[in-house]
Amino acid sequence: MPSLIVVDNPGDWPHSIADAEVVEARQYLTDSGYISRRNLKVYNLCRSYRYQSIGYYVSLLAAARGHRPQPGVQTIQDLKSSVVIRSISDELDQLIQKSLQPLQSKDFTLSIYFGHNLAKRYDRLSLKLFALFQAPLMRAQFSWSLRQKKWLLPSIAPVAVSEVPPEHGDFLLEAASKYFSGRQTWPKTRKRPSYDLAILVNPDEIEPPSDEKALQRFEKAALKAGFAPVRITRDDYGRIAEFDALLIRETTSVNHHTYRFARRAAAEGLVVIDDPESILKCTNKVFLAEILERHKLRTPRTLIVHRDNRKHLVDELGFPVVLKQPDSSFSQGVVKVADDAELKLCLDRLLAKSDLIIAQEFLPTSFDWRVGVFDRQPLYACRYYMAKKHWQILKRDGGGSKTDEGRFETLPVEHLPVQVLRTAIKAANLIGDGLYGVDLKQVGDKVYVIEVNDNPNIDAGIEDKYLKNQLYDRIMQVFQQRVELKRGRL
Repeated sequence: MPSLIVVDNPGDWPHSIADAEVVEARQYLTDSGYISRRNLKVYNLCRSYRYQSIGYYVSLLAAARGHRPQPGVQTIQDLKSSVVIRSISDELDQLIQKSLQPLQSKDFTLSIYFGHNLAKRYDRLSLKLFALFQAPLMRAQFSWSLRQKKWLLPSIAPVAVSEVPPEHGDFLLEAASKYFSGRQTWPKTRKRPSYDLAILVNPDEIEPPSDEKALQRFEKAALKAGFAPVRITRDDYGRIAEFDALLIRETTSVNHHTYRFARRAAAEGLVVIDDPESILKCTNKVFLAEILERHKLRTPRTLIVHRDNRKHLVDELGFPVVLKQPDSSFSQGVVKVADDAELKLCLDRLLAKSDLIIAQEFLPTSFDWRVGVFDRQPLYACRYYMAKKHWQILKRDGGGSKTDEGRFETLPVEHLPVQVLRTAIKAANLIGDGLYGVDLKQVGDKVYVIEVNDNPNIDAGIEDKYLKNQLYDRIMQVFQQRVELKRGRL
């Protein structure tokens, strides 16, 4: 995405950075040519962001034009809010204390230029603050509290480029150059993609939802659909506003950075898969049990267990019975118990973590169906067979590590039993129009919904075995349509 550095006076930014155009604030506000330009990213380095100032209007109109300003008006307002700053200070308290512990003074000013400080020991704190307050240039004021015996963050404010001390000029240019060079550029011989796609991954995740080959296929499909794909990690939270869309390919959870990424992206107007609402709904099995029952979709007999009704569990469901943590995924946090002693032990352990858990009757089958649904349409279908001499697809050791998994079969969705297909689509549509993996069991002529997963596995050679590259193309085509709809092109 081309970048504009907006300043009050072009002389305020005497630097040259590749792919970044310097423009005077008044020109940006009044020149009609900027109104019609698309896919711009505005870095607002004006001298003032007070309400109804030139700097304020630059960020306001940049947002209206779809130019993704930094800082945005919301950030400008947040930086004025003592409540927001206090909340951030509490959230980063441990890092603040660790970073500032060696200081002997009672006050400290941290200058943050594109997420960095001149002193490398403050880089982590600087990056965290930059991620939370997306302003290119900031100053954070810290003070030592004698009463609380710790460092506090009373204020943090954006800084105009004209306020940067001359001795910081070289470092500012270096930080800005590194920041802009981190954004993908494209050879002039090749047509520049129309949109930017962030793919959130965790390189250290042992069992990611997509393997390396699948990620490469996502990237190839993204380019075909007019996206510039960029892989990001949890450290890139501050970059979200640079993109038009976000695809999460890291295992999601509510109390986790993946959910914060989804929320931030949705708030910035990005097209997001998984969207935050889907993460909320799918990662809690109590919600799923309730909504499936309300809409009369057949599930294994289910009981929501709490401390007051645990003694009725056996009468309701008998043995063996399956117990699930509300936020369990990938077979973790799911146990099968066969007698009273085992049941008591597991209930005690699970109820210590959550006030509610799920208990379901055990339905033995040789395989589970997994139907991938995207944009309310079936995308792929797999049979996942149980691991050898085990009741689940994945067999794990006591520490939760995978030790074995069953074989699989991928088939065209049109070859699915009609009832399986209909049930999967209906279950997915109760959640939304995102990307879901619906797990089902078939016992005779009855089809049971086991769960609906956001962020389902898409691995090369498994889920894409039948459709191959078409699977990724279909996903990216929907991304493209949704982005263009947001941009008013459809």
